[in-house]
Amino acid sequence: MAHWIQAFLEAQAAELDAATNTQLAYARDLHDFSGWLDDRAQHFETATRDHVESYLIDCEAEGLAKSTRARRLSAIKQLYRFAFEEGWRDDNPAIQIKGPGRAKRLPKTLDIAEVDRLLEAARNSPKEKLRNTCLMELLYATGMRVTELVSLPVSAARGDPRMLLVRGKGGKERLVPLSPPARVALAAYLSARDEAEEAARKDGKPASPFLFPSRGKSGHLTRHRFFGLIKEFAVAGGVSPAKVTPHTLRHAFATHLLAGGADLRSIQTMLGHADVATTEIYTHVLDERLKDLVLEHHPLAKAAKA
Repeated sequence: MAHWIQAFLEAQAAELDAATNTQLAYARDLHDFSGWLDDRAQHFETATRDHVESYLIDCEAEGLAKSTRARRLSAIKQLYRFAFEEGWRDDNPAIQIKGPGRAKRLPKTLDIAEVDRLLEAARNSPKEKLRNTCLMELLYATGMRVTELVSLPVSAARGDPRMLLVRGKGGKERLVPLSPPARVALAAYLSARDEAEEAARKDGKPASPFLFPSRGKSGHLTRHRFFGLIKEFAVAGGVSPAKVTPHTLRHAFATHLLAGGADLRSIQTMLGHADVATTEIYTHVLDERLKDLVLEHHPLAKAAKA
């Protein structure tokens, strides 16, 4: 079964350019299923629809979330589709199984005042002030995923760009516009970065291809380090750290654009969503906010509370 999983993951990486995190998730899910089958003296080759359904029932009994069970079923279906194409099986035992669906949860976001406090905290960082300001301005101005942000090539930032070319999931590229504050922050940081790179080059160190270089293995600032940074900005800015992650800034970008009158298709393009249905969740976020606004400020609502 390990051979099946390895071959499947290699095909995903080669044919679909699947992201590392996606491959790791597939590997975890399929190893869990293979362990379950092994305990019952079964194999991917012999498993039936009943086995797959029984496995999902056990996952539910363990208290796994709907989203986790849906993801595991998706991984199993894709493995068997691959096995069918390779001729390892002449059927897909999971193809007709319906998933548990996903719980409808609205994404957490931030209001404009909270974002302003985060940006101000970055501007007043005790260390790496220009870099931190640039990171936060770019994130809020573009709605990039954190991996896209920290791995940006420095070549994308040259020439005072009005737009950035971003390489997203599956290797797909898209253009995202930069706001004036983001361009100012980028220019200031780039100047300081280039000076530091020139000094390092004189010491015999190679130049970094990344906009946000690091001495770590990846060569650029890591997702985990940026996650820690944004929590520090939350504390410094008086915003609840529990509300703040790089992804909530992405949600804030989309929600604030929508509230300002941007159309869904444009937001879909800037976020890099394959399906506009994914982007439509922000209309529900806006609806909830408007409802809360009415309930809090409408005179009839206040009279009802009294």
